[in-house]
Amino acid sequence: MSKTTTDDDTPKATDDQELGAAGSQLSTAPREDAPNLPSLGVIGWARWFWRQLTSMRVALLLLLLLSLGAIPGSLIPQTGIDETAVADFRERHDVLAPIYDKLGLFNVYSSVWFSAIYILLFVSLIGCIVPRTWQFVGQLRGRPPGAPRRLTRLPAHTTWRTEAEPEAVREAALALLKKRRFRAHAAGDAVAAEKGYLREVGNLLFHIALIVMLIAFGWGQLFKSEGNKLIVEGDGFANTLTQYDDFKSGNLFTNDDLVPFSFDVKEFTGTYERTGPNKGTPRTYQTEVTYAEGADGEEKTALIKVNEPLKIGDAKVYLVSHGYAPVVTVRDGKGEIVYQDAVPLLPLDSNVTSSGVVKVLDGYRNSEGKKEQLGFNAFFVPTFGGSATGTMLSQFPALDYPVLALSAYHGDLKADSGIPQSVYQMDKTKMKEFKDAEGELFKKLLMPGETMTLPDGAGSVTFEKDVKEWAGFQVVQESGEGWALGGAVAAIAGLAGSLFIQRRRVWVRAVRGDDGVTVVEMAGLGRSESAKVPEELGDLAGILYDQAPAPSDSTDTDTDPDTDTDPEAVPAEGAEK
Repeated sequence: MSKTTTDDDTPKATDDQELGAAGSQLSTAPREDAPNLPSLGVIGWARWFWRQLTSMRVALLLLLLLSLGAIPGSLIPQTGIDETAVADFRERHDVLAPIYDKLGLFNVYSSVWFSAIYILLFVSLIGCIVPRTWQFVGQLRGRPPGAPRRLTRLPAHTTWRTEAEPEAVREAALALLKKRRFRAHAAGDAVAAEKGYLREVGNLLFHIALIVMLIAFGWGQLFKSEGNKLIVEGDGFANTLTQYDDFKSGNLFTNDDLVPFSFDVKEFTGTYERTGPNKGTPRTYQTEVTYAEGADGEEKTALIKVNEPLKIGDAKVYLVSHGYAPVVTVRDGKGEIVYQDAVPLLPLDSNVTSSGVVKVLDGYRNSEGKKEQLGFNAFFVPTFGGSATGTMLSQFPALDYPVLALSAYHGDLKADSGIPQSVYQMDKTKMKEFKDAEGELFKKLLMPGETMTLPDGAGSVTFEKDVKEWAGFQVVQESGEGWALGGAVAAIAGLAGSLFIQRRRVWVRAVRGDDGVTVVEMAGLGRSESAKVPEELGDLAGILYDQAPAPSDSTDTDTDPDTDTDPEAVPAEGAEK
């Protein structure tokens, strides 16, 4: 093997020997070259994973994933919100539905993957906040660092000479900085000061607020409840599970958590714009109710308006919908009343064109002597606008010209089948149409007070002159709502503080020169780029210069502007007066 030598014939290692020696010292060398390198082990990998999880980049990544994960919860029907929409989606999408089931997209917020992101983000934020808080407490307990050796090397600095004593200059600088709310102290021949600690406070507040919001939202999802109830004027409601038209709740909510109260609907009031481009727009939407808390509570009166709910304990009662309930009386062939009630009909448009059904379970006996039930498709308009095309239309949402259209059926409504039925729809699989003289479906338009006589002696139907109104209510109980709001406000305040407050340091050094004249140096340094540091330094320098001015008869010939300059005349680099 050849060797290389220098001019003095001193031998050197070959290239292969040099590379081998260097490689043996590298931690990344292959194990056969470095067999004694220690492995991370379980504890080492656990520490590495913890450091990665509690880093800010991972926290931001998890926050982004949480936001992306919430998107399908907004676009895809959720079982906890609208099971009917989920069932309809399954019927229309034979291929996508099984895939969504496996991915948990029909129940995003309770899925394993969303919960994992949520918990990891929660742990990551705590892991970020705890060490930073401890570090910040240590900074508050300590003092600002001493002055650098050469202040003129800092981006913002200025200097001048004065006949004032160095001690007097430092005392004046210390008082000035404290007056400007700096944390300042004398350190040797200089004064060190720092300001803007609220920036870090804002940063910590923002992250703590995020944790509070995560806890509040999670708590609210677990213990929330939401139910809907349609109530006709004159009827009432008690806050029990069986009273709701539909009800959904969080996984940890129980029936015992329902706030005990009841209320009666006295009157619904709705007024509308009569003219102009906003004709038909609601002006007044309110319901007068009497309510009582608990079983023996005192009865009170309240008005429930849109976005002005009735608050009873932790529950809120919102007014969410409105419609009409025409009073219908059905008599059998002998003239006896077999049905009389206000029938709530569901609005189809902004002018409250409504539809529904009337179900008469008592019914009548047909020509064969068999008992049959009656059913009527109902179509109602509060202000009749004609039916030239076969479809009635309402011209205005108020009760100006009410008309009720009924089409009659007889047979079995399947009310005893044990299968839940909607009160707004009729199962016609075992129903037959009443026929008129021409063999068409028997139907008729009725004005208030008019009666429709059914064929075959089946009886009659009367549209009474009384048309009631109904109101739809949503009763909501949400735990942690106040904490979520407080966390959101605190997060905004903390973010504003971390963005607009700047952490900066200022040093003032005053020493006596060789000629017996005091040399004053000032410098400032910001923790981030900002024009505020030079401006603030120039302002402080101007005030301190007034207290320790340059000699009026100075004849110093030093041309260095950094050592013999009036800060008001020629600002130093980076500093402005």
